Amino acid sequence: MNKTVDFLGESSAILQLKHLALQVAETDATVLITGETGSGKEVLARFIHAQSPRSHRKFIPVNCGAIPAGILESELFGHEKGSFTGAIQSRKGYFESADQGTIFLDEVGEMPLETQVKLLRVIESGEFQKVGSSETIYADTRIIAATNKNLRQAVAEKNFREDLYYRLQSIELHILPLRERGRDVLLLAEKFIRHFERRHSTSFDGFTSDAAEMLLRYSWPGNVRELKNLLESLIIFEKGKQITPEILDKHLSQRNRQKSLVYDPEKSEKNELNLIYSSLIKLHHEIGELKQMLQQQQSAGTAYPKTPLLLPPSLPETRSSFVQQPESGLQTDPEHREQEIQSLENLEKKAISDALASCNGNKRKTAKALGINERTLYRKISTYGLDKSKGTDS
Repeated sequence: MNKTVDFLGESSAILQLKHLALQVAETDATVLITGETGSGKEVLARFIHAQSPRSHRKFIPVNCGAIPAGILESELFGHEKGSFTGAIQSRKGYFESADQGTIFLDEVGEMPLETQVKLLRVIESGEFQKVGSSETIYADTRIIAATNKNLRQAVAEKNFREDLYYRLQSIELHILPLRERGRDVLLLAEKFIRHFERRHSTSFDGFTSDAAEMLLRYSWPGNVRELKNLLESLIIFEKGKQITPEILDKHLSQRNRQKSLVYDPEKSEKNELNLIYSSLIKLHHEIGELKQMLQQQQSAGTAYPKTPLLLPPSLPETRSSFVQQPESGLQTDPEHREQEIQSLENLEKKAISDALASCNGNKRKTAKALGINERTLYRKISTYGLDKSKGTDS
């Protein structure tokens, strides 16, 4: 049995968690691991696999949130040649590749509802079908899922299937955030220091007692991942120095400033909405001016070319309050904000729908035409329920 993977910690909560994990490892039961981002969910999943009878087989991690919705099903279950544009040959999916082993579905809460249906069938029977095939395949694959979301709330909001939630939640292991693990912070720090000393062929002179105490008092919003990244920075940039509270504070402050520049999904969504809206309003004005020019030419008897002009799809009439707004942003008056955002979402939905139709459902061309990336397009197609119509990816 593989003993090389460990889930480090000596706090009572972690020791209890490891005890439960060892009991679960002996079975083939599906497991749901919950906890904050960066708390070590994949490490715990690898620990369970390493202590299981499947340890000599593959462990395949899959980040469900990082794979576009239109591609995830093919990645998990495979596809047949010619099943969609770009499928030049048949391909095994992760479930088939992990036969006799373990598949780790990270961020399972991000999985689209239609894929959740197929996952439920795999959990219950081990059976699935490749994309573009009617042949049923069986794989003996152990499933460990993880999420930092509240799946119970996602079920209430109809974003996660209730039957799948209860199937996953039958065995749930929760990892406490690092700030609640006491002196495990120092144990993990020692492990990471030894690792980075070997990787960067250097030595580390350690922390003063006050700096070590500061590590214990810090809240670690990024959990174990933040601790690991901080220690690598210290080993590289503070080579040959013993780390004092002043040095530690400098690096922590710098990292917290950088976090303010990190991608914020909610803020990014609003910025994308404003950008698309501004582009649509500008395009609406340009089309109006072009139509007016053509009408003037027609009145003057100017001959039209026989080849029709390639105009974008017609846009819905916008309210005067939108047209009069500057392109720099939406009106922020609280009394009107909610109504305008709703109108704006309808406008965006119409624009995406028309663009998909103009590009014959080709999502890559549609994303390029709208000036957004493909992942954003996939997310908005799912949000607006536009994925009911078939399309191509390239």
